[in-house]
Amino acid sequence: MSPARALLAAFALAAAADLICLAAGSDTGHALAKPLLMPLLAAHAQLRGAPRLLTGALLLGWAGDVLLLSDADPAFLAGMASFAAGHVCYLVLFRRYGNEDRMSNGTPRARAARHGLAGACALALAVTLAVLWPGLPAELRVPVAGYSLLLTAMAYRATALGLLTGAGGALFLLSDTLIAIGVADLPQLPNPDFWIMLTYLAAQWLLTAGVLTAARTAERSPLTSSGSAPAAR
Repeated sequence: MSPARALLAAFALAAAADLICLAAGSDTGHALAKPLLMPLLAAHAQLRGAPRLLTGALLLGWAGDVLLLSDADPAFLAGMASFAAGHVCYLVLFRRYGNEDRMSNGTPRARAARHGLAGACALALAVTLAVLWPGLPAELRVPVAGYSLLLTAMAYRATALGLLTGAGGALFLLSDTLIAIGVADLPQLPNPDFWIMLTYLAAQWLLTAGVLTAARTAERSPLTSSGSAPAAR
C-alpha cells in the first residue's frame, strides 16, 4: 500500500471511530478522534500533489474542528472564522480549476439548470436565515448571516468542478445547517452530532477528491479550462 493510500485508510478508520463514539455517546472518544481527521486527509492530499490551497482549506477545517470542541461563544466564532477562511480557499480553487465555459455557456437546458440551482441556493439561504434568526443569540446573528452567505456561495460554485465536488459542497451546507439548528435551539434529529459529522466528513472527502481530480486534469493539459497556463502549486 502506498503512503497516500495508507493515510486515506487511516482517515477512514479515524472517521469510523469518531462516528462510532458519537453513536455510542462517548464524548471522550469524539474529542480524541476528531482532531486526527483533517490532518490525515490533508496529508493524504499532499502526497497526491494537492494544491497548497486545498491543504490550507483542510487544515483550516482542522482548526475549526478543534475550536468547536468547546461550547464557549468565542471558540464558536473563531471556529466559524476558520471554516470561512477554508471556504475562501475552496472558492479560489473552484475558480482556478473549474470549467468556466460550462458555468457561463452551455445548452439552454444546462443554463436553466444552473439558474435553477442558483435560485435554489438563494432560497435555501433565505429560508434558513429566516427560520434560524429569531433563535440565534444577538451577537451571533451577523456573523452567522455572513458565514451562511459565504458557505452557500461555496456550495454553488463547487458544481464548477463536477458532480463529485458539487455533492461535497451540498453536504457541507447541510452539515453546517444542522449545527445552526442546534445553536438556534430548534428541534433536531436524534443524536445530531452524529449526522453533523457524517455529512461533514463526506463533504470534505468529496471536495478533496474533486479538487485533486481537477488539478491532475489541469496539469495534464497545456492550458487550464480558463485558457491560461496551469497555476503552480
